Amino acid sequence: MKRTLFRTRIKFCGMTRPGDVRLAGELGVDAVGFVFAHDSRRRVDPEEARAMRNALAPLVDTVAVFRDNGSDEVRDVIRRVRPTLLQFHGGEEDAFCRSFGVPYIKAVGMGAGSGTGVVDMIALRVRYAGASGFLFDSHGKGEAPGEGRAFDWKRLKPGVDVPYFVSGGLTPDNVYDAALAVLPWGVDVSSGIESEPGLKDGNLMRRFVEEVRRADCEELCEGGCA
Repeated sequence: MKRTLFRTRIKFCGMTRPGDVRLAGELGVDAVGFVFAHDSRRRVDPEEARAMRNALAPLVDTVAVFRDNGSDEVRDVIRRVRPTLLQFHGGEEDAFCRSFGVPYIKAVGMGAGSGTGVVDMIALRVRYAGASGFLFDSHGKGEAPGEGRAFDWKRLKPGVDVPYFVSGGLTPDNVYDAALAVLPWGVDVSSGIESEPGLKDGNLMRRFVEEVRRADCEELCEGGCA
């Protein structure tokens, strides 16, 4: 099933250095994520994120990533960082997520305790009616995301009319296959483009973008763009 819109969005998450943020923009990445979850090895404070935001290229979205943070903390990040999108990875419900007046996406764990069948997108839409989209990651119940594990992509229906990102275990070596297998609205990567937690590798960043665009070209041309 082909998408009517063939360009896969790319989000680089867990940014901790202005130089990495700047390079992401130069590579044409659509969004960068700053992590504020307390248990993350890539956590930054609002002032660090605010400084890095100034390194962003025009029209690149700023995503603030939370995991069971309190409402006062979320509001403080919004005030100081001015994100264009919020991303919630914990047990937050729709009323909490949309109470801040900023568009949000909800992360859905696909690891232990999440079942093995195809994801029920309709049920997710009902539960998180205010969500702009979803992000499917490989973490399980009670686990922190960002550990570089993949999940079974067959659990996602290709080409469904719900904006969603595929995350978890993506690297320059497998994102081409993931993009063609799932036809997601976007892909999200953190550890797969790092030399160590929080430190992005420029060559891996560049290769990741090239492989996503190669998949887009393959889909558009129905078999190749030689």
